[in-house]
Amino acid sequence: MLYYLFRFLEQYNIPGSHMWQYVSFRALLTLILSLVLSAWLGEKFIQYMRKRKIGETQRDSSIDPFGEKKAGTPSMGGIVIITAILLPVLLLGRMRNIYIILMVITTVWLGFLGFCDDYIKIYRKHKEGLKGKYKIVGQVSIGLIVGLVLWLSPDAVMHENVVKVRTKTAQESLTAPVNQQLSSANTTVNDTIKETIVVHKDKAEKSLKTTIPFVKNHNLDYGALTKWMGDWSGAAGWALFVLMTILVVTAVSNGANLNDGMDGMCAGNSAIMGVALGILAYVSSNFEFASYLNIMYIPDSQELVVFMCAFVGALIGFLWYNAFPAQMFMGDTGSLTIGGIIGVCAVIIHKELLVPILCGVFLMESLSVIIQTQVYKIYKRKGKKVRVFRSTPIHDNFRKLDKDLAPDCKYVFRNWPRNRFHESKITIRFWIFTILLAALTIITLKIR
Repeated sequence: MLYYLFRFLEQYNIPGSHMWQYVSFRALLTLILSLVLSAWLGEKFIQYMRKRKIGETQRDSSIDPFGEKKAGTPSMGGIVIITAILLPVLLLGRMRNIYIILMVITTVWLGFLGFCDDYIKIYRKHKEGLKGKYKIVGQVSIGLIVGLVLWLSPDAVMHENVVKVRTKTAQESLTAPVNQQLSSANTTVNDTIKETIVVHKDKAEKSLKTTIPFVKNHNLDYGALTKWMGDWSGAAGWALFVLMTILVVTAVSNGANLNDGMDGMCAGNSAIMGVALGILAYVSSNFEFASYLNIMYIPDSQELVVFMCAFVGALIGFLWYNAFPAQMFMGDTGSLTIGGIIGVCAVIIHKELLVPILCGVFLMESLSVIIQTQVYKIYKRKGKKVRVFRSTPIHDNFRKLDKDLAPDCKYVFRNWPRNRFHESKITIRFWIFTILLAALTIITLKIR
């Protein structure tokens, strides 16, 4: 709202009103506002929940190996995160932007889904919460909506990046501007130079291309995978893109949900991922940076930078109370929403194939649960009890003691790790690992 107000005031030469057209100004202002709002709302939320004696019931019998009790800690803190994201975005974002609209819908949709789960657990005292099939339906639905909108909306377009090779004489290259000489990959052959340049198509259009990590001068074209379908190849390519969107949103949302098991774990990891996605959104929305990195140029995607700054600010403010020892938990209200936001943002900027790298921690959490479950089921049919890890999700494996293990069960990695670790140490080490993965994700663009 404030964006449109100051754009209106700019007509009357009001001092400072022109600042609101700069995405960097609005993004940083959003970051500050969301951080302060999250920290302020967090205190009010904790007071409200404690006054009514509403706390975490799932962990009534859960005590940290180092003696920290978890029972009774206020949950559903995701409400604070969602509020601290949406209010600054509504104030400072361009709400007519199709990408902002999709991000807001995702936040509200998955926030409501997670809220239903937490409500059943806390207020109705059902430990299982919302049935898993309903969660999957909700996640698949929002993935379907996002995929269809990106397919059918005339505003969701891009300028494809095209690599061209041209031959120049050595003399022509020496007389070229210095920046042009530095930005080209040149090979000298008999006084001629083969110059590789990246250009973008003049016309913005619908495209099924997405960035492939590590592979230079190549994008994955979903349409190329369905050429064998003849006249239906175009529609089939978009259907494949929609399926990929559903897969990414569902997988990342569930991964974030599994990662939310220690104080500050999910919030810290997600904030780091949010910073990386904000950088990727910025370079994708800047014509010069997109050309330099040889990625597609996506007009109007700079508004995602504003949203991701609100996302990061809200999570950092939430960490004020969620860091060890936690004064409140985010619950499924927060974790499902956080994962969905990360997944949808990656799809919008056509970087969904970078998600396994960027969200490597979420991927490990999900795989550990899948492996543990499937191995146990297979051996159970044979009358044996076999588990791969001491405990899953994988972060729990680092604090489980031998004396806590089932005596009649065989563990493949019983002696890994040899020592238990404090919850805060595990959390910070996971943060460090996520920082490395985020840096690698961004580096992959330059490697290309």
